[in-house]
Amino acid sequence: MTTDLLARRANRLGPNLPTFYENPVHLVRGEGVWLWDADGRKYLDCYNNVPHVGHCHPHVVEAIARQASTLNTHTRYLHEGILDYGDRLTATLNHDLSQLIMVCTGSEANDIALRMAHSVTGKTGIIATDNTYHGNTAATSQLSTRRPPIGGYPGNIRLVPAPNSLAPVSGTLDAQPQAFAENVARAIDELERAGHGFAGIMLCPSFANEGIPTVAPGFLDPTTDAVRRAGGLILCDEVQPGFGRLGSHFWGHEWLGFAPDVVTIGKPMANGHPCAATIARPDIMTAFREAFGYFNTFGGNPVSCAAAMATLDVIEQDNLQQNAAIVGQHALTRLHAIDHPLKAEARGNGLFFGIEFAHRDGSPATGFAERVVEGMLANGVLMNRIGREMNTLKMRPPMPFGIDHANLAIDTLEHVLDDTPYD
Repeated sequence: MTTDLLARRANRLGPNLPTFYENPVHLVRGEGVWLWDADGRKYLDCYNNVPHVGHCHPHVVEAIARQASTLNTHTRYLHEGILDYGDRLTATLNHDLSQLIMVCTGSEANDIALRMAHSVTGKTGIIATDNTYHGNTAATSQLSTRRPPIGGYPGNIRLVPAPNSLAPVSGTLDAQPQAFAENVARAIDELERAGHGFAGIMLCPSFANEGIPTVAPGFLDPTTDAVRRAGGLILCDEVQPGFGRLGSHFWGHEWLGFAPDVVTIGKPMANGHPCAATIARPDIMTAFREAFGYFNTFGGNPVSCAAAMATLDVIEQDNLQQNAAIVGQHALTRLHAIDHPLKAEARGNGLFFGIEFAHRDGSPATGFAERVVEGMLANGVLMNRIGREMNTLKMRPPMPFGIDHANLAIDTLEHVLDDTPYD
């Protein structure tokens, strides 16, 4: 059946459509932190943050069904749902981030954030790291390093070396914050001299696609100083670390300790219902609204707002942020205790953790990490890889993930590590 499905996909959806795993999984059902395939096999989900409060959570499902059976339209008609959600969401934020535009995907949210930086500054230069991903629109894809844009990166984009645990930008972890900031300042100067000017920097506060490197609160302080001096905006992509995933804080920027000008959210905010948002200060929103005539037919529709509101209900009622702190620390302690010749570093924060593998000469053990992921799949646990060389295991489970689930995943990982050959 898998072969037939792959053939149908290629015929109807086109070639090179990515799937996870060497043998793609045909999923048919989900519940909580569990998934089932077409053969009835059960998998522990250690990867998917989209079902933030668990696959098919009944409270979210009921909210979607109830609103869909009542009314679903767009924001050119008046409706309380988007306002009630906006009130509740922005109450979790500081720094006067009090106005939002709701859209359908994180790519759209980040695209708007870039345009906000352009409209506020009147400039077009954007900085990101050289190992990141912020979406697949024409504008956001120009920041991606996995698939460089056709024709090369445009002149108004600068990509600076990403933070790295094993090979710090400066050579040492202690000096890395200042070195990162100096590279940003250098990129700002280049953009100004090239005539593009500096509009802003876009980053994920957990540096998720960079491989969740070990950084500490205050890491970005020298960088934010450089950005502020140059008059640029800080655009914070919270799609992966947001909504309590880090445990200690509701938002990644709170944990890292900086004040963003714009925050973008997506994937987890409505537990899998297509929903995302760009949140900004009123002055930034005004500049954007005056510069762009923006409207999104599906963004902020009543069903999406109901799903997003229900997701917040579950986060609060089930104490999922506290759960992330407790279970994440337990999982990280166990990962630290793993002994393996290729283990370079275990790291993480809340329910976002992993292990980087490297050979004795320091080169990335990418093939080994890939074999481990496939071995985990064969043993009923879903996870994946991340980082510049894709040699870091990425574990980012739904938020109801408990200590028993963590123990099952890491017991399985220890077994797979013992059974996986390495050079």
